[in-house]
Amino acid sequence: MPRQARPVAEHYGDLVRAALIEARPSGLQMRQLVAATRLRPSQVQRGLGHLRDVGAAEHLTPIIWRRADGYLFSDDPADWIDYEKRMFRQLLNRLVRVITGTLDPHLARFPDDEWAQLAVAQLTGVRATLDQLPK
Repeated sequence: MPRQARPVAEHYGDLVRAALIEARPSGLQMRQLVAATRLRPSQVQRGLGHLRDVGAAEHLTPIIWRRADGYLFSDDPADWIDYEKRMFRQLLNRLVRVITGTLDPHLARFPDDEWAQLAVAQLTGVRATLDQLPK
């Protein structure tokens, strides 16, 4: 279930959505979104968050980001899959860094720590799943 939108985030999301629809099929880089909406970068980010949380589900069009095109609405499922795989790779990389950079040293110093053992046990399954999704 989508999060409840705050009126300001909803307003920013509407402005961002209108700018992206006007730019279709092209996308807009952040600086272009700032210019098109006359919002500050933080407000554009908040609008993008709203679109991801609420707006895309309501309008059934995912918002994606590509380095070359920036933010855009795409009707091509291949674009959605490519974006989703990239996001899962990012999540996997962050998770691996938490495990290798924090939890492994934690367990090396305190091997009987129940919290660290629980976290590693739970995250091992998540890591295995995330490892399969981008393929």
